[in-house]
Amino acid sequence: MQSRSVSARQLLVGSPEMSDILFLAHRIPYPPDKGDKIRAWHVLQHLASQHRVHLGTFIDTPEDICHVQKLKTICASVFWRPLSPHLATLRSFRCLLSGASLTQGYYRDSRFRAEVDRVITRHRPNLIYIFSSAMVPYVITERHRTARLIVDMVDVDSEKWRQYAKTTSGPWHFVYAREGRLLLKLERQAALTADAVTFVTPAEVDLFTSLVPEVAARVHCVGNGVDVDYFQPTTEFASPLGDRPAIVFTGVMDYRPNVEAMTWFVRQVMPLLRGGARAPCLWIVGSNPSRSVRALAGPDVRVTGRVPDIRPYLRHAGVVVAPLRIARGIQNKVLEAMAMGATVVVTPEIRKTLGANQEDGLLTAATQAEFAEAIIRSLDGNFTSVGVQARSRIVGEYRWEKRLAALDRLLVDAEPGEERAVRSERKPVTVGAGIRT
Repeated sequence: MQSRSVSARQLLVGSPEMSDILFLAHRIPYPPDKGDKIRAWHVLQHLASQHRVHLGTFIDTPEDICHVQKLKTICASVFWRPLSPHLATLRSFRCLLSGASLTQGYYRDSRFRAEVDRVITRHRPNLIYIFSSAMVPYVITERHRTARLIVDMVDVDSEKWRQYAKTTSGPWHFVYAREGRLLLKLERQAALTADAVTFVTPAEVDLFTSLVPEVAARVHCVGNGVDVDYFQPTTEFASPLGDRPAIVFTGVMDYRPNVEAMTWFVRQVMPLLRGGARAPCLWIVGSNPSRSVRALAGPDVRVTGRVPDIRPYLRHAGVVVAPLRIARGIQNKVLEAMAMGATVVVTPEIRKTLGANQEDGLLTAATQAEFAEAIIRSLDGNFTSVGVQARSRIVGEYRWEKRLAALDRLLVDAEPGEERAVRSERKPVTVGAGIRT
């Protein structure tokens, strides 16, 4: 995809001096221990180093409340609301009786909305930065039009639900298909209102602009990065993996694509690797393993749950796998493994998200037989150069400061006349059933 030039519509900060920014995230961006939180944390840090950032967020895990203090050390102010996943799910299903998406119902909170309005009234931010389309309904009303707006959709979330519908039958097929349609409507409305919309990969940009071509001029790619000093293969770690050759998968293990990937891998690939004195062991490393994931554990499958540090697992893995069939955005688990110099085997779906070629430190497998062959050859030492290539690519292309340079290009100054013109072009839109904004 060719990079687009920055137009007057896309100039997002009106003063070279330190300004106020309202940053809204659907999940507390600390600790950065899962995909969306990793991106949110690094963007938040980046903005807070240059501006006064007022963070508003939900906390859906009580253990994360203690991290609010950390966020207060870099933000001018922080407000948050607890979110019970159980109650939020019940609230979301009420939306089946209306024209709103389940996502809108899940994150609907009148007190959070009041706090958003309070911060805007008190601090009059130059910029509102929205992390994920779920937070869009809080800031696209008429009274918010004096602030410039970036919506970081990360990926095309509606496409994930559409893919769920394709692989599901019965009533859930219709629920997922409905969610995909309504989320695309929300994404379109957000893009029509925003000054700029960002996605994590060129592939996501191309997908969204094919679905909503009228907003192509304001859609940009701001890629994810890796902390290459933290994920450093030369750091010494004791091995947590035992004596058998180790296959490692990392990820949040109640996330449906991860669950489906591991279920498929254990059932289809592991039987091809059993037998012999050096049969490998699969390590499923990640928080919140679902009941179906815990049921996969056995003599040659270990399910760890949350671990304090994934680096020892990546450092001592014989091979790292990412057999996801549904892969939206970019897979941080793959970038981190590559940064640690691991040999990584991915599906074509994941390779596509990285814009990768065949010589860049990744192995690709589409079938169970191809996965088994790549794993056996990796454990036999046939791909020792792949990890070296992977590390080199990450260091060269994926440092956070380099990836966020694209965001800096959006945060350039605008002349006052241009700013007024951009603001006047924005139109209020309708979000959900019967809600005029």
